[in-house]
Amino acid sequence: MGKFIVRRIIVMLPQLLILSILIFVLAKLMPGDALSGMIGSNPHLSAARLEEIRQSLGLNDPWYTQYYHWILQLLHGDLGISYGHQVPVVNIIGDRIMNTFWLGVVSLILTYAIAIPLGILSGRYQDRTIDKFVVGYNYLSYAMPIFVFALLMLFVFGFVLNLFPTSGSVSPDAVKGTFGYFMSKFYHLLLPAVTIAFLQTTTTIQFLRNEIIDTKPKDFVKLARSKGVPESKVYRRHILRNSMLPIAAFLGLEITGVIAGNIFIEQIFSYPGLGQLFLSSITQRDFPVVTALLMISGLLTLLGTLLSDIIISLIDPRIRVD
Repeated sequence: MGKFIVRRIIVMLPQLLILSILIFVLAKLMPGDALSGMIGSNPHLSAARLEEIRQSLGLNDPWYTQYYHWILQLLHGDLGISYGHQVPVVNIIGDRIMNTFWLGVVSLILTYAIAIPLGILSGRYQDRTIDKFVVGYNYLSYAMPIFVFALLMLFVFGFVLNLFPTSGSVSPDAVKGTFGYFMSKFYHLLLPAVTIAFLQTTTTIQFLRNEIIDTKPKDFVKLARSKGVPESKVYRRHILRNSMLPIAAFLGLEITGVIAGNIFIEQIFSYPGLGQLFLSSITQRDFPVVTALLMISGLLTLLGTLLSDIIISLIDPRIRVD
């Protein structure tokens, strides 16, 4: 297992290099830059002055020269200076990453708390009333566009019933470090987390249901029943253990994905996280922030794939890699 992890990390290095080149080139292909449109918004800033600023920032250099300087900064742990905020990118990300992290953690917990029991019930009681209810719920959540459902949740529970806040991540009067501050943070993220959970349960429910249905008629299950093993133990030790493998395959990606943020949810709920920061950085042509967030997302994806392989090998020793 140790050799496998080391080999995968070594393979990840050229993948990260290729990913960095693609991210840099695609970001550079975006029309305009952070200084575009400043003449109209700032009459004291002439075109000549803007050109001087571009020259000082290296924006007029060839793309490979800019890439060389950028990758050197990354290797030294420097994500650059935000064009729009004029502060280090690491500070901007640091202010928002915990909001996205806790939103992702709560939504992931809620997703599995909803999906696993429903998937088990649907697979165990196939074609019965509970199965038809779960399948109907699954079709509805799969067909519902994320922005439509998010706006509906915000309108009903935020504006009509006035049960949850409609923006922000904490109350302005909350004192940091107190229990009230923690509860305020949780209260603000609960509605967007529930919204994400309801929309993300579809895949987990469907995979788990299909796996249970496919596993029930297999020979080792029939053998366990013929030996008089209680039905609850048959499901727990034989059917569920084998059916959980596809869920475990996605678990690593979902764990690392809690930091990636959800652009639509964070934007609709005005939740200050990385997803909202990414969208605003694109509209502002804030190149250092965009590239930093994309590199973090790509790195997390590679780590999530590695983590999924490790989790699967721990659950099923038959597929361990020596």
